[in-house]
Parts: sequence; C-alpha cells; structure tokens
Amino acid sequence: MKQWTARARQKKRGSVEILREILRDGHRIYIGSACGEPQHLVRSLIELLPRHRDIEIIQNMSMGSFPDDWKRFEENARLKTFFVGPKSRDAVNDGLADYIPIYFSSIPGLFREEPLWKIDIALVQVSPPDEHGFCSMGISVGTDKSAVESASVVVAQVNRHMPRTLGDSFLHLSQIQYSVAYDEPLIEIVLPAQSAVAERIAKYISALIEDGSTIQTGIGRVPHSVLRYLESKKDLGILTEVLTDSHLHLIRSGAVTGLGKTVNQGKIVASFCMGSRELYDFVDNNPEVEIYPTEYVHSRKLIIRHDRMVAINSALEIDLSGQVCADSIGHKVYSGIGGYVDFMHGASSANGGKTIIVLPSTSPDGRKSRIVSHLTNGAGVICPRSTIRYIVTEFGIAYLHGKTIRERALALINIAHPRFRQQLLAEAKNIHYVYEDQVLPPIYDPLYPGQWETWQVFPPNEKLFFRPMKSTDERVLQEFFYSLPSEDIYTRFLSAMKAFPHRNIQAMCNIDYEHVMAIAAVTGEIGAEKIIGMCRYILDQKTNFAEVDFAVASDWQGKGIGTFLLHYLCEIAKTKGITGFMAFVLASNRGMLTVFNNVGYAVHSTLDESVYEITFRFDEPALACRTEENK
Repeated sequence: MKQWTARARQKKRGSVEILREILRDGHRIYIGSACGEPQHLVRSLIELLPRHRDIEIIQNMSMGSFPDDWKRFEENARLKTFFVGPKSRDAVNDGLADYIPIYFSSIPGLFREEPLWKIDIALVQVSPPDEHGFCSMGISVGTDKSAVESASVVVAQVNRHMPRTLGDSFLHLSQIQYSVAYDEPLIEIVLPAQSAVAERIAKYISALIEDGSTIQTGIGRVPHSVLRYLESKKDLGILTEVLTDSHLHLIRSGAVTGLGKTVNQGKIVASFCMGSRELYDFVDNNPEVEIYPTEYVHSRKLIIRHDRMVAINSALEIDLSGQVCADSIGHKVYSGIGGYVDFMHGASSANGGKTIIVLPSTSPDGRKSRIVSHLTNGAGVICPRSTIRYIVTEFGIAYLHGKTIRERALALINIAHPRFRQQLLAEAKNIHYVYEDQVLPPIYDPLYPGQWETWQVFPPNEKLFFRPMKSTDERVLQEFFYSLPSEDIYTRFLSAMKAFPHRNIQAMCNIDYEHVMAIAAVTGEIGAEKIIGMCRYILDQKTNFAEVDFAVASDWQGKGIGTFLLHYLCEIAKTKGITGFMAFVLASNRGMLTVFNNVGYAVHSTLDESVYEITFRFDEPALACRTEENK
C-alpha cells in the first residue's frame, strides 16, 4: 500500500500545471464520458484551450463541464462525439462540432487499429487506489477503458465519490502517468417524468416479456417507463449498455435475480451508469453488478448467447416498410447509433430473443406522425427493414418480422395516431403498398381496448389468450375459417361458403369496438398467433339488441372455449349498455344450442324451418339455463 501511495504522490500535481506541460497543438484528447466525465480536468482543459490550435477532443457523450457554445473555441479545438447529447446537440447541428455515426462495439477498434485515431492524451476519472494499486473506473468503463489502454498519456482525476465497481473496470496506477486528487460530486441524471403515453407503451411491452428474460434498454422516457412495468416478472436478467435508476427500481422490486441468464448468471452487466447518487451507491463494491468495457457488453457473440434476450430501443421515426430512424430528425442529428444495432442484431439471433422498437405515435407537439409513408429528407436509417420485429406505440403492437410490405404498412397504420391513419392509408395506396379497396375501422375510442385482453386455462392444461379482433388479423382469420370442416362452416354461416376473400374478411376484422365487437381466442406469441376460436356481436341500434355468433376449431371443441367466449362477450356488451343478444342457430347444431342454454340468462327461442331464433336479455338471469320453445 505504501509503495503505491508514494508513487501516486510523486505524480500528483495541479491539473492545469500538468496539462500545460503535456498539451501540444494538434493533440487528440479523449475525455471520459457521460456521468463519469472528469469535470475538474475538463475545466482545466477549457482554461488552456485559448492558448492552442487544432486540438481534437473525442468523447462518447458530453454531460458536464463542456460549454454548450463552441463558437469561441472555433480556432482552438473541435469536438468529435460518438453520441450527441444535450451539451453537444446545438454545436453539432450548427457545424461547430462533429458527430461520428458508429456502432459502440466498433469504437475500441478505432483506438487500437486505426492510425488516424491515435489518442495523445486520455482524461478520465477513477476511484482512489486499493492496497494493490488498482483504481476503478467506476460508473464509466464503456469506451473509456479502451481509450486509456490506447492513449500515449493518461491523466486521471482521483475522486473519492467515484464508486468502486467490479467486473473489468480496473486501472493500475502503473497505467496512469499523471493523477490529480480532486473530490467533487459525480454528475447525476434525473429521470424524465412519467407520461400517460409512455406508460401505455410500457404496458404493451410488458406483455411481450417472459419470465427469465434478459433485458437491454436504451436511453429515453419510454425505455425507463418499461422497466417500471416489469415488477411482476420473475428471474429477469440485465445486460445493457447503461444502468439507470429505473433498473435500480426493478432490481429492488425483486423481479431481477439473473437466474434466468445463460451467461453471467446472477450478475447485472452494463458498461456505464447514468442516474442518481443512490444508483452510484448501489453499484459501489457490489458483487451483484459488473461493469465491463464496450467491446464486451456490445459483443454480438455475447448477446446471442443469452436465451430470451430482449432489446428495447426507441425511435424518432419509422416508415411503412419498417425502416427506423433513431439518431436524427431529418438532417438534424439528435442522438447516436450507440448500442442500438449491436443489441438489435444480437437479440434477434438469440434463442427466444426479441427486438422491440418503441415510439410515441406523434411528435411532442402532436402535429406530426412518427409513423410515415417515407422518412423525412435527410433522416438516417439505423435499422433496416429486414431486422425489425416488434414496433410499439401507445395504440398497440405491430409485429413485422416475416411480413410483406402490405402487411407491415397496414399493421403500422393501425398503431399510428388515429388523426393520421386515413392520410397514411391514402399515401400507402398511392405507392401501392396496400389494396386499393383497403379500409380502416371507424374510430369511436382511439385506443385499442386492451382492458378486454385476458388469459384462461382449459383442460387438460391449455392456456389461451383472448383479445379483441384487430384489423391486422385478416390473414390469420382467413386461415382459421379455411381450417374449419365444411359442416362447421355451414353451421356457422348457415350457408355453404367455400371462400373467404379479402373483401369479406376485411369487414370482420375492421370493427369499431363500440357497435361491433369480436373476441379471438389465440395461441402462440404476439406476431405469430393462430386463431382457434372467435365470438362476435353486431349491434342493432334500433332495438339495442346485438346479433351474436361464434366458432371454435374442431380440435379445440369440447373444452368450454365456446362457453367462455359467449360469457365474456356478454360481459363486454353489458358495459356498453346493450340490452341483450340474439342469434340464429341450426336445430341440428346441438353444441351451439348447449352453449346458449348455459349462458346464465333466460333464453327464449322460436323455431322456423330448422333454424332457432334465440334471444336473451341481460336483465333476466336464469337460475338454471333452459331453452323455451315458443310454439
């Protein structure tokens, strides 16, 4: 301990004095990133910049002491950043700083292999050394460690407020040429306030995430909200570039154990932290948390090894074919590529992996749809249409993987803001993305009625998902009807229908959830569902009675699915103020008649040419269900 303390003491001098001695015109300087930025060293550098020319400053994200306005340093220095944050956004878009679009996983290779990226000086922040002379890079390992290992000279701000994180975060004093002891609070980030839109998106996403999944989330309000809606999950794991207070909230809820992880089981793995002092205290010397360099965390080979890997990232805009823009608004750079593509590719190739893109349906002022027929001029495509799986807005989920352009366009239009759906449909028709006769359902409630989604278990142990029908169900509904035996089709439609073309199926899927409601019983994951049963009513507004019908696939009959569907639709209809149901049933269809007999209301019927007309009112419960034949 004394040996390392003596060596460190010999190197300690004032930061301005050190930088004045080593800084030369034309030098390339790497600055520690995000909340790990060595603010004291940066302030000293800024003080000296007017004395120099053509200094190149490299950073991953500016959060602290750098100026917002680089105009006064135009002749002295140029900032180059891999990720545009609030401190550099104006400078980049005013042409006073530069954005480098690159995958995070590729940055270490620049430092080590590209001669034009030789780093002269690295300014970083570390914890005090332990008895073995090792300092931790704490909350900012990411690209900082590879920059240090590649730099000619390393200057470290030793700050007792920097937590000692475990993993691959350590620098030995022998790797540091100059150290400056300066204690100051670390940069803290306040999470954006929860919003109704973000919360609704989060609820949809929670339905996509299984117990035992490993989660990656990007930066932003919606990804933060998602984490807070996963408290009911079990044995979640974390592998992510940035660890935040939302992760901490989820960890403390007990949902995160890491026991479901297939790599680094039981460990929370990240490359840097951004949040509150509470978060920094949590990661301090915590064996549950491991912080690694970018080349490890963002390695697609590592990500792929995680079963049920889920990558959740936000977008600024997406076109109807599935192209995603996430780093710019037109020509204006807003953020960066970051770990977006690394995790998207890795998760999509992992066993049971999922990739989810989240975005509010409109711009913050509500004037522009973020789902568009074509990307804004100048927008960059971070994710090509070939890698997209789930897209989620506050209006629902669109699954695009393996879908045609027509199917993608229709799915995306139906999760766009209702104010823009007709315009998007017209534009989609103009570029021949959808059928010329394609229509959208009338809108009474702009939100998909997710409150009517439910799970139910049937013998022997079959768990089915019941949800309102969607306009994007057209193909799976066709497949359901074509799977029915011809006799079932006859009893369902009272006619020998042999074809279910687009024009007919479209009408069954495009419902308004007010005067027409249909519930589908489905198996399989969202996006790869199979309909095995359905129940629908159509309201007659003159009588306030609704005509109801249902069908269940033959290999699923006899389990009580039809009975559940009818009962469930009755409950929905009662909330709408509907008086009761009526139906037309063949006298030979004993199964359907039995379902109506057990509906729980006094059933009235008349028989006419082998067809029963059945009616029942919701205000006439029956102690024992029976069919009364009026003669």
